Amino acid sequence: MTKPVSVGVVGCGYWGPLLIRNFSNVPNCNLVAVCDVSEARLKHIRKLYPEVTAVTDWERFLTDFELDAIVIATPVKFHHPLAQKSLLAGKHTFIEKPMAASSAECESLIEIAESKGLVLMVDHTFLYSSAVRKIAELVRAGDIGDIRYINSRRLNLGLFQKDINVTWDLAPHDISIILHILGELPIAVNCQGNGHVTPAVEDVTNMSLTFRQGRFATIQSSWLEPRKVREMTIVGSRRMIVYDDLQTHEKIKVYDVRVERPPHYDTFAEFQYSYHYGDSYIPHLNQEEPLKEVCRHFIDCIKTSTQPASGGQEGLELVRILEAASASLKAKGAAVILSQSANGSCEPAEALRVVPPLEAAGS
Repeated sequence: MTKPVSVGVVGCGYWGPLLIRNFSNVPNCNLVAVCDVSEARLKHIRKLYPEVTAVTDWERFLTDFELDAIVIATPVKFHHPLAQKSLLAGKHTFIEKPMAASSAECESLIEIAESKGLVLMVDHTFLYSSAVRKIAELVRAGDIGDIRYINSRRLNLGLFQKDINVTWDLAPHDISIILHILGELPIAVNCQGNGHVTPAVEDVTNMSLTFRQGRFATIQSSWLEPRKVREMTIVGSRRMIVYDDLQTHEKIKVYDVRVERPPHYDTFAEFQYSYHYGDSYIPHLNQEEPLKEVCRHFIDCIKTSTQPASGGQEGLELVRILEAASASLKAKGAAVILSQSANGSCEPAEALRVVPPLEAAGS
C-alpha cells in the first residue's frame, strides 16, 4: 500500500479522543471520519478537527468513506459486534483493550481476520512505552537475575464502569506488561474483590498469577482510592526494579539490593541472612508518548502486512486470564487452573478448572 492509510475511529468518549489526536498526527495515515452516538461528543470533535467528518450513523461510517482501517474505542460489550462488521467489510481493525467480552468472541475475530488477511490489533498501550521496553531489555539481559515475583498497583478514584468490573477495566494494562516481561503465560489465577458502590460490579480486586518455577505476580486494582497510583515492582535475585508511571522523567529506578542465605551452616547460631545494599540508578528513557507508538505501529503493520506485537492472539490470551479471574471471584478466590496447549497458549475458557482453596493450598 503506497497511499496513506485511511482511518476511521468509532467511539469518542474517554479514550477515543486520545486515539483521534494520535492518528491525526501519524505519518502515512489519513484520519477521515469519526463516529459516535452522542451528537454532543461529535460537536466537540468537529471543533478540534474540522477536516474530519463526524457522523452518528454506524452503517454510513462503515460504507461511505472508503476506509482502510477502523479503530474501535467503545464500551467492551460493543467490541465484538463492531469489530466483526469491520473485519467482514474488509477493514483492518484496531480494538481498545480488552479485546472482547469473552474468549469465544476473540477467537471468532481472529478467524475472520486470518481468513481475510487483515491486520487485527489490540491496544495494549504500555507494551509500546519506553519504560516497559527498557524493563524487558534489562530482564532479558539478565541484569536483575531470576525474577522472583512482580507486584503491581493501579489505583484511583473512578472512573466507574457499568458493564465491566475494575479487573476488566484496569488489570489488562498490568497483565499485558507482566506477560511481556516474563515471556510466559500463567498456570493459575486467583482473584478476590468486592463491589462497594455497585454490589454486582467489583470496584476493588486483588489478583494473583502463578507461573512455572515458583514465580508469581500480584495485581491490585481499585476505583476507590484517594490517590492515583501506577506502580510496579519487579524483584529479581540480583537487583530490583521500581516502575512508577506517574513520574515524568524518572519512571524506572534499578536498585542493587538483594537478600542471600548462607550456602551452608553447621548450627542455627551460624545461620545469618546476607543483605546486600548497593547503588541505585535511573536508566535514560526516550520521552515518546506510548499511544503515539501504538498508532504508528498499527499503520506500519498495515503498510508492511506484518503481525502486530499486540495482535489478536495476545488479546485472546489476556481475555482468557480475565475470564479465569472472574471465575475465581465467583468462587471466593479459589485458584482457577489454566490448561496449556501444545504451543504454550492457554486453553479456551471451557478448559478452566476451579480448585477449592484447601486443594490449592495443598498442591
